[in-house]
Amino acid sequence: MTRAVSTDAGSGEAFSAEAWARNAEAYETIRTMPFNAELAAGTLTRARFIHYIVQDAHYLVGFGRALALAAAKAPDPDRMVQFARAAETAIVVERSLHGGFFRDYGIDATTFAETPLSPPCDHYVSYLLAIAYAEPYEVVLGALLPCFWIYAEIGRDIVARAGADNPYRAWIDTYAGEDFAEAVAAMIAATDAAARGASPDVRVRMHRAYRQATRLEYLFWDGAYRDAAWPV
Repeated sequence: MTRAVSTDAGSGEAFSAEAWARNAEAYETIRTMPFNAELAAGTLTRARFIHYIVQDAHYLVGFGRALALAAAKAPDPDRMVQFARAAETAIVVERSLHGGFFRDYGIDATTFAETPLSPPCDHYVSYLLAIAYAEPYEVVLGALLPCFWIYAEIGRDIVARAGADNPYRAWIDTYAGEDFAEAVAAMIAATDAAARGASPDVRVRMHRAYRQATRLEYLFWDGAYRDAAWPV
């Protein structure tokens, strides 16, 4: 597996390399969890995928807001543009992917709007927005990076073993594609650049945010597999 990891010349190991190594076991758990194993095999039930795609569309609204806040906190115009464009991509480009599945599965705007965020989705969105509002730019990037990076790695892993007739091929091709890979590489570079100037305390908080977001990535997919809902 090839990962887009940058280097921090002269300042020790890059944040991204450290973060990936520290969370490699969690990534392997995500890669092999039932949802992704069945997605790769094309045997994931339609009901589970519908749960996932509806919640993911809700998630992207919150993710887009967090990216917009990262743009507002960015230290220079180039990073402002990068994260503003990433927010636009989350809302417009990736939701167009969901829209295709919505049409295929007969999910209209009313059904989507009336479907509440599941507990894992609500937790993840609330966490990202809390970090984006309360923490400095560097920590915000630490929290946002797993969604980019883990999706790219899962996409590459699945595309290597998915058949051409996989019913979820559009999803697989999106996250295994070069456009998304470029966005992930840019996110990794931005996070490593931010970490280079961060104090030891802020770097610790970056790692804590990365770890928590990685855990929430697992809970999000697991919740779709289990059809997670509010008990009361």
